[in-house]
Amino acid sequence: MSKLGTLGARLHRGEIGYDFVGKRKIWYGISILITITAILGLTVRGLNMGIEFQGGAVFTTERTSVSVTQAETYAEEASGHDAIVQKLGNGGLRIQVAGIDTAQSDQINEQLAKDLKIDADKINAELVGPSWGDQVANKAWQGLAIFMVLVVIYLAIAFEWRMALAALVALIHDITITVGIYALVGFEVTPGTVIGLLTILGYSLYDTVVVFDSLKEQTKDITKQTRYTYSEVADRSINGTLVRSINTTVVALLPVGGLLFIGGGVLGAGMLNDISLSLFVGLAAGAYSSIFIATPLVADLKEREPQMKALRKRVLAKRAQAAAKGDSLEPQAVGEAYDDEPEDAAPAVVGPRNQPASRTRGRGRPSGKRR
Repeated sequence: MSKLGTLGARLHRGEIGYDFVGKRKIWYGISILITITAILGLTVRGLNMGIEFQGGAVFTTERTSVSVTQAETYAEEASGHDAIVQKLGNGGLRIQVAGIDTAQSDQINEQLAKDLKIDADKINAELVGPSWGDQVANKAWQGLAIFMVLVVIYLAIAFEWRMALAALVALIHDITITVGIYALVGFEVTPGTVIGLLTILGYSLYDTVVVFDSLKEQTKDITKQTRYTYSEVADRSINGTLVRSINTTVVALLPVGGLLFIGGGVLGAGMLNDISLSLFVGLAAGAYSSIFIATPLVADLKEREPQMKALRKRVLAKRAQAAAKGDSLEPQAVGEAYDDEPEDAAPAVVGPRNQPASRTRGRGRPSGKRR
C-alpha cells in the first residue's frame, strides 16, 4: 500500500489526526483576512467586465505581422477606449473595444485598416449589445439564488439546519474569494466566468457533504457515551475524509491548471482564462472551506446546545477522575480543550494510541465501530 494510502487508512481509523476544530479560530481569521482582501479588491479595482456585459465591437483581422502591443496602441488611439487584443492561431488579431456604437465602429474599422495596413473589407467587425450580457447575468443570479435555496432546504432535511447554515457560509466564502481574485488580477469577466462560478459550487458542496455525512453517522447517540465530545467527533470526521478530499481536489485542479497556466499563459489562448481561473480558484477555495470552515462552524454551533454542553462536562469530569487515578481516558484523534474547560481536565491529544486491548475493549465509540 502507498504511503498516502496508509496515511489515509490511519486517519480513517483515528490512529492519527490533526486538530482542525480546536484551531478553528486560526482558520476563521485566515478566511476573514482573505475575504476582506477580496472585498477591497472589488471596491478599489472593480471587475473588468467583458464586452458581453458592456457592449462594444470585436474586430477580427487576417494574418498580420503587427504585435499585440502595437495593435492595442492603434486600437486605443482610434477608439479612445481601452482595447483588448489577442493573437489568434492563424496569425490574425482579435481586437475588442467596449462602449462604442455602430457609427464609431465604422470609423474605428477604417482607421485600424490604415494602421495595420490591411484592407478594410478584410476586417470582420461584430457589434455586441449590452442587453445580451445583462440577460446572462440576470439568469446567473437567478440560478445562484435558486441553487442556494435548494441547498439549504436539502441539507436541513438530510442533516440539520446547522449544517445547512455552515454549508451556505462556505459557499458564500468561496464565491467572494473567487470574485475578489478576478478583481485583483484584472481578468476579464465573461459569460464563461459566470459558468465557472456556478460550476465550482457543486465541487465545493460535494466535499462538504462528504464530511457532514461522516459526522452525522458518527454522532448517532453521542449523548449516551462519555468518552467523546461533539468537537472531537467532528475532528475524526474531517481526518477520516481528509485524504479523499485532497485526492479529489488535486485530480480536479490538474486539468484546470493546465488550461489556466499552459493554455492561457504559455500558448496565449486568453479566452481559456475566462473559465479556468474561476474554476481553479473556486476549487481550491472550496476544498479549504469544506475542511477548515464548514465542519468547525457546525461544531461551534452544536457545542452551544444544552445537551452538548452537558456531554462536554461529563466527558471532562470522567477524564479528570481518570487522571486523578493515574488512568487514561483520552480518545483517539481528538481536539484541543476549549477555553472554558477546567485546568485539571486531561487535554485532548492528537497522535497514535498504544492502549492495551483490555483498556479499550468495550469503550463506546460514536461510530459504533471497534478496532
